[in-house]
Amino acid sequence: MSKYYKTARTALAAAALAGLTACANLAQIPPGAPYADVLTQFGRPNFECPLANGGSRVIWTQQPMGQYAWGTNVGTDGRVDRVVPLLTDAHFKVLAEGDWGPERVRCEFGPPAVIEESGLGEKREVVWSYRYKENSVWNSLMYVYMGRDGSKVTHFHPGPDPMYDDDKFMWR
Repeated sequence: MSKYYKTARTALAAAALAGLTACANLAQIPPGAPYADVLTQFGRPNFECPLANGGSRVIWTQQPMGQYAWGTNVGTDGRVDRVVPLLTDAHFKVLAEGDWGPERVRCEFGPPAVIEESGLGEKREVVWSYRYKENSVWNSLMYVYMGRDGSKVTHFHPGPDPMYDDDKFMWR
């Protein structure tokens, strides 16, 4: 094994461990904690949406390449609500309740890893894909279909993430 390979592997392992440690600690923030304290400890979120009540929705996300995102609401009093993992099978189920447009999806889960169109003719739809660990195990994408004009969620489902395909096991 080359020295370069060992160094790269060690660096990647350290980065992955640091990312997982940060995620685990975000989940331990108690509801009602001052947002200023959260910012000091974890840095600024990489996505924010205003809420109707004057507060804001904040999200720390690893998209487009990572598989984790954490979010909370910040009240007008400067305190956070419960911090929750967003890219989970359980949390994606909220998409089945009510009407979801693109802004509502973005404010709930953060920006997707990929936005593209899929299908043919009348079945063509805008699809948002979120990288995540399906059942906390499998490298997957949650495909969120937004209809032909991209204005409303029509359905969603998980599938394998092609980024993790290993060509050496593919039949040719």
